[in-house]
Amino acid sequence: MSAIPSPPSLNFQSLDLNLLRVFDEVMAERNLTRAASNLSITQPAVSNALRRLRELLHDELLVRKGHGVEPTPRALAIWPVVRQSLAQLQETLAPDSFDPATARSTFVLAMADATSSTLIPPLVEITEREAPGISLRIIPLTTRDPRRLLDDASADIAVGYFPAVISAITAQAQADNVMTYESLRLYDGEYVCVMRRGHPLADVPLTLDVFCNARHLLVSFSGKPFGFIDETLSALRRERRIVLTVNQFFTAGRVVVGSDLLTVLPRHFVGVASLEGDLLWRPLPMRLPAVHVDAMWHPHRRHDPAHRWLRDAIARAATQTTPQQAMLLHNQAHLKKEPAQSSDKKFTGP
Repeated sequence: MSAIPSPPSLNFQSLDLNLLRVFDEVMAERNLTRAASNLSITQPAVSNALRRLRELLHDELLVRKGHGVEPTPRALAIWPVVRQSLAQLQETLAPDSFDPATARSTFVLAMADATSSTLIPPLVEITEREAPGISLRIIPLTTRDPRRLLDDASADIAVGYFPAVISAITAQAQADNVMTYESLRLYDGEYVCVMRRGHPLADVPLTLDVFCNARHLLVSFSGKPFGFIDETLSALRRERRIVLTVNQFFTAGRVVVGSDLLTVLPRHFVGVASLEGDLLWRPLPMRLPAVHVDAMWHPHRRHDPAHRWLRDAIARAATQTTPQQAMLLHNQAHLKKEPAQSSDKKFTGP
């Protein structure tokens, strides 16, 4: 088998830095029109810059797909280096150049629907007030390990429950004195067992035996029928029967409303998703590790002023509306509508 030929060498003297800025923006947006708007240039100018870069690198880089573009393997390989290099140049040459009031940046955030239902409303309020030209793209978080998303710049920040990853990067930092990824604790969550009102188990003590013998729905980002609840049960030498997996908390809530399945959800979520009138919650019959929700990002974004502003905005959004505060606000509104003598445990407060 003949060897794959190496690409022709690049004449670096002919490389215009602006071509890399255009390439970075198009890679982030996957759309020429949006990239042109963000760069305040015309779409033909974007197309021309990409054409020149293709000629220099002898690769198509981005090919049309539907209403956007799709990167080639070479584009995916070089983009993290290009993005990091541009960020370092900006940090060195113009460290305070980001002005949120006039910025037209686009940020990509990866998170699950339960997280976004809590965090995005106050974050939108902040961006509308401080950075009206900023755009946010929320993509679904499909993993408990977001490092690949951050490595290939598919997301600027990932927000979620990453216990194994946080432990691993902390241990590596302690051993090597190098922080491979950075994180910020946003809030602590609580998971509970959820069932429909009128469920056969609604008036039965939820013991470990009752819980394990029931039929369960699992929210699994990866699609695997095994989650952190099952890890806890396995340590107790127990298991539950999972008959359905879905990849969204909202879908889980809607399915449980119309079935006899049990599921485990963040306690605040049903109130936020307006399902509290249909569902009941019960404390889980086993002790879980603390559930921490963290924001994670690649360390090369540490000093990027735009990224610093984004991290600060997310932290402020989490402070303004944590799940506990969302539950309190929901409970206050709910108490005005219903009498206090109801004995059911709803998603209306602790």
